[in-house]
Amino acid sequence: MSEYQIYSVNGPVVKVSGGRGLAMMDMVYTGEEQLIGEVVGVEGELTTVQVYEDTTGLSPGQPVCSTGAPMSLLLGPGLLGNIFDGIGRPLRALEAASGPFLGRGINIPALDSGKTWDVTIPVKEGDTVAPGTLYAQCQETAAIVHRCLVPAGLKGTVTKAAADGPHTVDDVLVEVTDDRGRVTGLKLAARCSIRGARPMRRRLPVTRPLITGQRIIDTLFPIGKGGAAAIPGPFGAGKTMTQHQLAKWSDADIIVYLGCGERGNEMTQALEEFSELKDPRNGLPLMNRTILIANTSNMPVAAREASVYTGMTIAEYYRDMGYHVALMADSTSRWAEALREISGRLEEMPAEEGFPAYLASRLAEFYERAGYVETLEGKEGSVTVIGAVSPQGGDFSEPVTQNTKRFIRCFWALDRGLAYARHFPSIHWMNSYSEYTAELKPWYNQNVSPEFDKCRQRIANLLREESQLMEIVKLIGSDILPEDQKLTIEIARVIRLGFLQQNAYHEIDTYVPLQKQLKMMQTILRLYDGVKAAVDQAVPLSQFTATGVFDSLVKMKYEIPNDNLSGFARYEQEIDAALDKVSAANS
Repeated sequence: MSEYQIYSVNGPVVKVSGGRGLAMMDMVYTGEEQLIGEVVGVEGELTTVQVYEDTTGLSPGQPVCSTGAPMSLLLGPGLLGNIFDGIGRPLRALEAASGPFLGRGINIPALDSGKTWDVTIPVKEGDTVAPGTLYAQCQETAAIVHRCLVPAGLKGTVTKAAADGPHTVDDVLVEVTDDRGRVTGLKLAARCSIRGARPMRRRLPVTRPLITGQRIIDTLFPIGKGGAAAIPGPFGAGKTMTQHQLAKWSDADIIVYLGCGERGNEMTQALEEFSELKDPRNGLPLMNRTILIANTSNMPVAAREASVYTGMTIAEYYRDMGYHVALMADSTSRWAEALREISGRLEEMPAEEGFPAYLASRLAEFYERAGYVETLEGKEGSVTVIGAVSPQGGDFSEPVTQNTKRFIRCFWALDRGLAYARHFPSIHWMNSYSEYTAELKPWYNQNVSPEFDKCRQRIANLLREESQLMEIVKLIGSDILPEDQKLTIEIARVIRLGFLQQNAYHEIDTYVPLQKQLKMMQTILRLYDGVKAAVDQAVPLSQFTATGVFDSLVKMKYEIPNDNLSGFARYEQEIDAALDKVSAANS
């Protein structure tokens, strides 16, 4: 009979009696079906356990078994291309074991222990190894080489090394003996706690952008590799669509897509789309460098709370190999709601809108794990976090959005009005901001053009001026505005429709490289400067709009291929012809 027993059950919160041997954060198996749980409170003879599976059927007196170790993940080759639940169990294997309706108490490891990998072992007997030393590697997918590194805290001499060739994740590849004579066996796979950040050598400044191919992001509100961004917006504003675009087209080496409390059909759509999509880098399936974590709205709420840590731990694992990882969390509001529900069952004092008082610190812990770092091996890697926020009714003053803004430096505010007008991405240019612009400016100057930042600033200023003018137009109409202000409104319309609006389903427009983004800005500003000079000479704006040149520029995003920018010459000629025509008519 087990030393520990269930005392009471309150949803996912279970009280355990029978001694003081359980420690905070210990992983336990609860009940006859051995449901996975974690110790979250210790008080006298009673211990509080948070269970990550449906607790229906649990009753007082059933046994509780401790593992004596914290909640952890088995990390190794085989993660890429797979889909896991919130606590790291492979959903395909769960389906094979229990059918489409997932059973309880099925503890299937994240990695297939029967699969062999063609492993290269670069160390030999007598070599001295330290944290970060590469001791094994294999080709995990056609796109990614999996690199196994000596963990932090282990230093010594290799006393045994296996031969190159096929090995499973359970085979001991290298044995290391430290200066005290203790022998540690290293395998392809290793367990890692999900709650704490993985060690690295040091943090590095964020100086390189995460290139997304989405014009409003790359141009106006860029995010750096290793940065943190939030995408807040009401229901139907396009949060999931925006994250799908970023996952498909950003230049991260590896994508970890975390569906946290969202609808199951959205995760199904993501899985189907990612399976069919080709990687623009090499033409291979995008799933070769993607990991999906699904904890949908009908899955246990406690596992939703753990899912963000599961995703972050996997992201850090590949970061430590020297890869640049993008973590998409959709959405952190559902995660915060899980915190609120569990906090209520723990009978903790609620704070604003019922959320626990530690909501801010939990958000800080999550976003703090983003960063551009020097790994223990001495390579550079990064984890970029992009978290969706779903404020009820689109109210950005609610606690999750406000606390998130404290810990991120890039804010892409989605607007319901833009979404209903079919303007996507529905990121509102007046409510959004990026604090990475100044830090990324040297990279843009060196790798794109010094003109990029100048054009970006002029585009942003024109949009800002238009916003101010539209307040006047709403009151008194546009007819009494001077011609130069009418021009500002007209050119801003071209910027909004021809540059900021982007069609995710158009072959050319779904992804736009930085050089093309620069040429589009330069072409729009060329028209603005030419017309502005004429308007300043008392030429009516209506004569230029009658030429159709403004409407023509709106269409250029669909007509110029990304790999051949010579088509911009035609638009420049069209602008010059329109300017000459109006000039001749007024001479």
